[in-house]
Amino acid sequence: MDVAGLFFHDRLCSGNLQGALLYLSLLRFISAELTRGYFLEHNEAKYTERRERVYTCMRIPRELEKLMFFGIFLCLDAFLYVFTLLPLRVFLAMFQFITLPCYGLRDRRLLQPAQVCDILKGVILVICYFMMHYVDYSMMYHLIRGQSVIKLYIIYNMLEVADRLFSSFGQDILDALYWTATEPKERKRAHIGVIPHFFMAVLYVFLHAILIMVQATTLNVAFNSHNKSLLTIMMSNNFVEIKGSVFKKFEKNNLFQMSNSDIKERFTNYVLLLIVCLRNMEQFSWNPDHLWVLFPDVCMVIASEIAVDIVKHAFITKFNDITADVYSEYRASLAFDLVSSRQKNAYTDYSDSVSRRMGFIPLPLAVLLIRVVTSSIKVQGVLAYACVVLFYCGLISLKVLNSIVLLGKSCQYVKEAKMEEKLFNPVLTATPGKPVSKPQSKFKSTQGIFTDENGSTSVTNQPVHQKENMPTLLVTSSSDQFLTTPDGEEKDISQESSELKHRSSKKDLLEIDRFTICGNRID
Repeated sequence: MDVAGLFFHDRLCSGNLQGALLYLSLLRFISAELTRGYFLEHNEAKYTERRERVYTCMRIPRELEKLMFFGIFLCLDAFLYVFTLLPLRVFLAMFQFITLPCYGLRDRRLLQPAQVCDILKGVILVICYFMMHYVDYSMMYHLIRGQSVIKLYIIYNMLEVADRLFSSFGQDILDALYWTATEPKERKRAHIGVIPHFFMAVLYVFLHAILIMVQATTLNVAFNSHNKSLLTIMMSNNFVEIKGSVFKKFEKNNLFQMSNSDIKERFTNYVLLLIVCLRNMEQFSWNPDHLWVLFPDVCMVIASEIAVDIVKHAFITKFNDITADVYSEYRASLAFDLVSSRQKNAYTDYSDSVSRRMGFIPLPLAVLLIRVVTSSIKVQGVLAYACVVLFYCGLISLKVLNSIVLLGKSCQYVKEAKMEEKLFNPVLTATPGKPVSKPQSKFKSTQGIFTDENGSTSVTNQPVHQKENMPTLLVTSSSDQFLTTPDGEEKDISQESSELKHRSSKKDLLEIDRFTICGNRID
């Protein structure tokens, strides 16, 4: 007989039957708690899903950084274009403009539309550069440094919001200028003229460059503060971004916008850090020892950006049940933009495509960097000018090498995503007032939704209410359709008519760019 049985027998002999039963129940309960088992395989699907979520979170840093790495080099390519190929293209366009009358026009245009856009970009850069000379950087630095820490923190947050607003409206201003300057003359005049659009573009680039200068100055003040409290507060602002993002519902298009925003933000921060280092090195007479003083702060800023992006994307994908493979789709879409811009029938310059997709506009940042470099580095003597020429040749070599590598990798990503056919069969979307030539592989169902041969529906091909007297057909990038393909739940054409009407009203949102509202929000 075991110990429990002896105690039970003693209590039973003493006449305490109720106590004996209570004691036996307590021992059995404790014994059951210590020895009971359970079988996880009874809920295999649930635990397998949890394990896959863990694996997804582990894959997010690698997949995200691959997208970031590719996107940053795309931004670098568009940024280097302003300094390297754009001046050469402007020179060739001006040379053609001067020499073409000598050979006779013969129904030829003086300049091609792309050349007109290049000249406009070059003139805007030159005008804004000279306008920036009237902005005193030193006075701005001491004015910002005299403010309190909390006030500077508020100013920095306001500048971030203002930068997004400027970027959202700025590309529209530039696109309006390019189209107004190159629009065929036989069309009915429906604009205010090229000169007003040009002045609007110059004013935008100048104001945006000043805004970025204030951002760089605030960051410079944070670097030079004695106790580094301002820099710490500014870096903690990145972690506040996690709170505002991870606990909201995200769809694939929203996450694509956020990824593009993070790419643009990280590249812009790299340029701002370069400007801060240039200004500080100038103040210390280019002493190499001071560079090692700045190095820890620069590493802290970069590390905080990377950590915040990884944590933010890991939890967004976890809470919204999005796989890590979606970042490969995003990368393929960006690669498709690059490959399609290299075609003969391309309808936009690649730098403008990056501006729309990521919200990165290189002109204001280029104006500021040129202004800082020319004021920080003094060029005197023949040897100095020779070094400048060699440096410019090095920039051109870097631009060409970067473009070749990016184009090769982009072709690889497009091939892996099986998007080659979309390069040669662009989707023609009808602008209001013009019929659309439907592809052979698609037919229209009775519900008014275009379906392919497999029966899957496409929201982006739904009809819209047409207006009169509007331009002709517009060739739309198929990469947009690649990302805006509806999920399984959206493929159910038996949904209510109100939802179908809501979807059809978004026919014009074929391009999922940085500032297109997706899912009632812009991320």
